[in-house]
Amino acid sequence: MLHHKPGILFLCVANSARSQMAEGLARMIFGERATVQSAGSRPSHVNPAAIEVMNELGADLVAHTSKSVDAIDPASVDLVITLCAEEVCPVFLGQIRRLHWPVPDPASTDPTISRDEMLRRFREARDAIRAKLEAFAKAEL
Repeated sequence: MLHHKPGILFLCVANSARSQMAEGLARMIFGERATVQSAGSRPSHVNPAAIEVMNELGADLVAHTSKSVDAIDPASVDLVITLCAEEVCPVFLGQIRRLHWPVPDPASTDPTISRDEMLRRFREARDAIRAKLEAFAKAEL
């Protein structure tokens, strides 16, 4: 019997850090058990710090690009996981299941934040998302 592979969409605002890391982590954790995408309401570029901290786990985000939520085919999505904390999350229309995992945005344009501090913030966000994904995988996939 064929089982439908669930389509999971991770959303944040810029699709540059949290949702990109979630997409990379979900591919590692879920493997072929799910189809994974990410998008944002105001896509920009994949943050170099996100690429760096994901490389530490063996996940390569170099080929990832920021995508607009408007570019996602609603038929490919069974579950939306929003990762916004302090900002307004993008809306994805449709009668689908939604989870909200608020993770503070690790990115900052504050020039007083050192490179080490920025990477620490990205690792913290990455590890929070990874813990949620691992718990989700055990419970639901």
